[in-house]
Amino acid sequence: MSLGVVRTKRGLARLAPILLSARLASAACTPVDHDHAAWTAILGRFVRGGEVAYGRLAREGAPMLASYLDGLSSACADDYARWGRAERLAFWINAYNAFTVRLVLDHYPIASIRKIGWLPGAAFRERFVPMPGLKGGIVSLDDIENGTLRADFREPRIHFALVCASRSCPVLRGEAYRAADLDRQLDDQARAFLADRTKNRFDPATNTLHLSSIFKWFRTDFEAGAGSLPAYVGRYLSDPRATAPGVRIEFLGYDWSLNDQAPPRE
Repeated sequence: MSLGVVRTKRGLARLAPILLSARLASAACTPVDHDHAAWTAILGRFVRGGEVAYGRLAREGAPMLASYLDGLSSACADDYARWGRAERLAFWINAYNAFTVRLVLDHYPIASIRKIGWLPGAAFRERFVPMPGLKGGIVSLDDIENGTLRADFREPRIHFALVCASRSCPVLRGEAYRAADLDRQLDDQARAFLADRTKNRFDPATNTLHLSSIFKWFRTDFEAGAGSLPAYVGRYLSDPRATAPGVRIEFLGYDWSLNDQAPPRE
């Protein structure tokens, strides 16, 4: 494929959300499936152990994903006002994760989501998510995470559910988040994330709790309700020594390599 074709393809990908947003803005309000069954079907088919089969999803599941995303983008403010808190929270978590997958597919194959754009973190600031009914236009992943989820909900467990397509992120859950099960799902994600020794671990020999950089970047979110970072993570750790007085906290480096599923061995 020539460089010109690649640039044309990516230019069309950037234009698509603008055209879709304009179309959706003039369309009737579409009810949202709060079971997010279509997203669960996609996750069940293309995600294994938190890793995404991006290549196979692009070949076999792109229409399924596009249909689900169109449904999210068609939500409108009048309906949103009638949703419960858990329905709103589940909607935005699923939207963040599903649109992140779409963004990766738009640029696939890539080694890392940080390869998208010229500056570090540009992918998260790129406005490509059409939300005409809820946000009046096109938003970014950063808008969803910081402008909506963190600003409106004050729920630190979102940081165990939002998946930035990288190996040091929490794993992409094999089912959609649903209002009826949301508390259980978020608690399960928190326990699983803190139990993953590649991301968080306690070293009794040095009395050091090594935590994901997520706890450094969003420390104020975790401390807001618990008073301290050890008090918060202690809710989900099984070893009481990890949060005893005098334990040192160090933050681990972050692996931004793509959470891509390795191709099956022959």
